[in-house]
Amino acid sequence: MNFIPPVFISHGSPMLLLEPGRAGPAWQALAQDLPRPLAILVVSAHWTTAKPAVSAALQPETIHDFYGFPQALYELDYRPPGAPELAAEVAELVPGIEVDRQRGLDHGAWSPLRVMYPAADIPVIQLAVMPQASAESHYRLGQMLQPLARRGVLILASGGLTHNLRDIVGDAADGEALPYVGEFRDWFVKALEQGKLPALLDYRRQAPHAARAHPSAEHLLPLYVALGAAGENAAVHTVYNDYQLGALALDAFVFAAGEA
Repeated sequence: MNFIPPVFISHGSPMLLLEPGRAGPAWQALAQDLPRPLAILVVSAHWTTAKPAVSAALQPETIHDFYGFPQALYELDYRPPGAPELAAEVAELVPGIEVDRQRGLDHGAWSPLRVMYPAADIPVIQLAVMPQASAESHYRLGQMLQPLARRGVLILASGGLTHNLRDIVGDAADGEALPYVGEFRDWFVKALEQGKLPALLDYRRQAPHAARAHPSAEHLLPLYVALGAAGENAAVHTVYNDYQLGALALDAFVFAAGEA
């Protein structure tokens, strides 16, 4: 099986499942452009732990981990098979990782997957992020996972290029963004495209408005896992760029293989 490039998706509001707008077709096109994965490892912003953790449920349940949305969202589910054998492989690659045999799929995982792979016939497990750990720690975690990408596992990082829910503008049109959101997004994408890894790892100090764009880091940390899994000098391709609710940059990236 050939290398499958790791992917980062800004999953936006759960309402994208009911009102997909431009994001839904873009996610569908992305899945069609990728080789079909043997399995999928989702790095989700919505599973946070103090130390590395991987899920290993045989049949993961759908977790509706959001509140105050229309009832129709809570009636959606996504039931792919699990992949305990892949979780065991992750445990071999990442020393000291915890294996959770009960956890299902949170909406950071199933909301993009339900659009990308609606048949739910590809095995899926999740990897947690650690909000108290650094961007570099997550990049190194991704480096440990390189063998998976090189044998046909899709490493799907699901978070948000910006994520400050306090700045949500409920009546903002799609494509409109608060000025700081665009400034942070432009800095970050330029650094990605130019391969400025030291600056990316130090984004909290170097990127404009970093603390406002990410009051907490969990929605950006999955990106670093995908970047690390692609190998050094990975080529970064923006496959989707949009804004939602004024405060959410919805960029999606594909990380083409660099050096192993």
